[in-house]
Amino acid sequence: MDDLCSYASRPLAFIFRYLRQRSFAHLAILTAVLGAVVCSVGTQYGVKFLVDTLSRSASADIWTAFLVLVSLIAADNLLWRIASWIANYTFVGVTGDLRRDLFRHLTGHSPSYFADRLPGMLTSRVTATSNAIFTAENMFVWNVLPPCAATIASITLVCTISLPMAGTLALFGGIMVCVMFHLAAGGRPLHHDFASKAAAVDGEMVDVVSNMPLVRAFGGLLREHRRFDVTVDRELDARRRSLLYLEKLRIFHAVVTIVLTLGLVAWAIVLWNEGEATTGDVVLACTLSLSVLSATRDLAVALVDITQHLARLAEAVATLLVPHELRDHPEAEPLVRRGASVKFEHVTFRYGDGQQILEDFSLSFKPGERVGLVGHSGGGKSTLFALLQRFYDVQQGHILIDGQDIARVTQASLREAIGIV
Repeated sequence: MDDLCSYASRPLAFIFRYLRQRSFAHLAILTAVLGAVVCSVGTQYGVKFLVDTLSRSASADIWTAFLVLVSLIAADNLLWRIASWIANYTFVGVTGDLRRDLFRHLTGHSPSYFADRLPGMLTSRVTATSNAIFTAENMFVWNVLPPCAATIASITLVCTISLPMAGTLALFGGIMVCVMFHLAAGGRPLHHDFASKAAAVDGEMVDVVSNMPLVRAFGGLLREHRRFDVTVDRELDARRRSLLYLEKLRIFHAVVTIVLTLGLVAWAIVLWNEGEATTGDVVLACTLSLSVLSATRDLAVALVDITQHLARLAEAVATLLVPHELRDHPEAEPLVRRGASVKFEHVTFRYGDGQQILEDFSLSFKPGERVGLVGHSGGGKSTLFALLQRFYDVQQGHILIDGQDIARVTQASLREAIGIV
């Protein structure tokens, strides 16, 4: 799982890693969604076709136009349901793949990694990462991709009515999305701050609840209540600032959308008065214009929300995907059999800047031999067991497994050789 560390500063690449693992299913979802969007936009053309046919009073053509409209509506709804059915399996599967990988990566760390971090914070970040990717996938498929495809298809149809109107729609739609996305990116520090504080709240709850017997035994319940209240207040303040920033962007977009919608509807009426558009063209121009503007609104809001979720994802993976402190030596070899002799030769060890635990310590035992360690608390019994699993490297001396330096043995075969699986 060491390859996961390369994604610590690349959250988007981290997402694509899991998309590639289920590429066929994701491709089927995208195909169904794009097909549904095309049918949805085509439905508006079907309405225009029906209106123009009714105005000509051609009864035979009326039923043809009716069948076209009904077919587009049916295909639109059916394709959405197909996409949703596949997504229910695929997106949930991605969250399972991700959590399994992160759990395996975490369990490969040495004890010092967990000593410096609250377990609750780590587990909450695994859940936050899973939820962020699930939400990002859903928002992209249901809230980002459809508006993009609908905008392109709508502008294409508007070209059949008025090229200047189509150009105006394309110009303002593109500008709106770019401006909103740029402004959304500017709020990333607020989203990161909220993600960090939300993880702290989850971590505090897990750690306090898991240690509740000790908290009560030492009369620390009120102290933990006060400490948790402070942590929650920080998270609430960070979330409030993040949401208010997003709300300002939405208000800005709503004002611009109202102005543009009124202008485009008036433009369509002018074309009809000048005889340059049929009644059906006016209906199509109005519906497509409203669709494009609504699509840019939905797209802008979705991009803003995705920015917040990606911030949570980036904060979580940067914390979780820390490289393992102890890795196998490039020339490490696996031990070929279970049961091995162990020998400590003049080993000296201390934890960080703490007091020295072992000094010039030697011990050996044969395969299958049972050895009991007796001593006072802090004498080094647990330390010996940790060193034997190579959770830490010794400062001086050597630990030999079947005569081979422990640093030159792969960790997986080491645990099997000494009977720890």
